[in-house]
Amino acid sequence: MRAIQATAPGGADVLELVRLPEPSPAADEVLVQVRRAGVNFIDTYRREGRYPMAFPHVVGSEGVGIIVATGAEVDRLQVGDRVTWTSSTSGSYAELVTVRAADALLVPEGIDDGTAVAVTLQGLTAHFLVTSTFPVAAGHDVLVHAAAGGVGLLLTQMATARGARVLATVGSPAKEELARAAGAEEVIPYRELTDLSAQLPVLVRALTHGRGVHAVYDSVGKDTFDASLASLARRGTLVLFGASSGPVPPVDPQRLNAGGSLFLTRPTLYHHIAEPDELAWRAREVFGAVADGSLDVRVGATYPLADAADAHRALESRATTGKVLLEL
Repeated sequence: MRAIQATAPGGADVLELVRLPEPSPAADEVLVQVRRAGVNFIDTYRREGRYPMAFPHVVGSEGVGIIVATGAEVDRLQVGDRVTWTSSTSGSYAELVTVRAADALLVPEGIDDGTAVAVTLQGLTAHFLVTSTFPVAAGHDVLVHAAAGGVGLLLTQMATARGARVLATVGSPAKEELARAAGAEEVIPYRELTDLSAQLPVLVRALTHGRGVHAVYDSVGKDTFDASLASLARRGTLVLFGASSGPVPPVDPQRLNAGGSLFLTRPTLYHHIAEPDELAWRAREVFGAVADGSLDVRVGATYPLADAADAHRALESRATTGKVLLEL
C-alpha cells in the first residue's frame, strides 16, 4: 500500500511517499480503506519531533473510509461501514489503516467524506473547548485566535450558538470575511499590528468596556501568548490548545496573580474522548449540528496523498482556511 512516512524529525521535506505491507487488524481493531485523511497541526508537531514519536512513522491522526476487515472481538462494526476516527497512533496518511474499534465513529447518512473528516478531530476539539474547558454561556465575551482556521471557524460558530460574543483575530481580509460569516462580532486583523502584545489588549479592552474577555482560545502559542494573557478580564481563562507559531516559553505562575487571578490551561482532545460514552456524546452533538445545518464546515484545500509535504507547508505558513485534506 502507499503511505506517507516521516523519515526523521524535521521539516516537510522529511515526508516521503513509500510502499508498505498491508496491515492486519488486531482482535479489537478494524481495517479501513482510507478515502480522506485530515491534515492537522498535531501531525506537524509529531513530524518535527516536538512530540515524541518513533521514526520512521506513518503520519496522520484522522481519516474517513470504509471498513474492509474486522478483528475477532469486534461486534459493533462490520465490513462496509463508513467510519471516521481520530487517534494518537493511527497513521492515517495511508491507503489502509488499522483503527481501534472503540475509536471508530459511524458516519451518518447525508454527511459526505470531506465534511465527516473535517469535523472529527477539529469539531470534537471545538466541542470540548466550549463545553468543558471553559463552558461558554450567554453573556460571555471570548477571543478566538486564528478564527478562520479549521478549529477557529467551528469554535466561533459553537461559541456564538451558546450565546457568547466572539472577538476574532485573523491574518487577511479574506479570513475576516470567513470569521464574520461564522458569527464573530468583532474581527481584528493582527498582521496590521506592529506590536501585538501591546496593541491587541488595548483593542480588546476597548471592545469590552475596559474589562477584557472572559476567555481566550489560543492555538497560535508563542506569538500570541502575552497578548492573550493581557486581554483577559479579572479571573479570566486562557485556553492554550496549540502552538502553530511555536511553543510558549516557561511562564512564571505569579503572572496569573498579577493579571487578576487568571486561569491558564493546556488541554488536549484525547483526554476528553478517552471514555466511550464521552466520545459518543461529543460525536453525536457535532454530527447532529452538521446534519441539521446549524454547523457549517469549510474544507479549504484538498491535496493528493503524494503532495502531503505541500499540504504541511501550506498549513504551517498559515495560508489555509478551514480544513486541509489529503485525498486517496
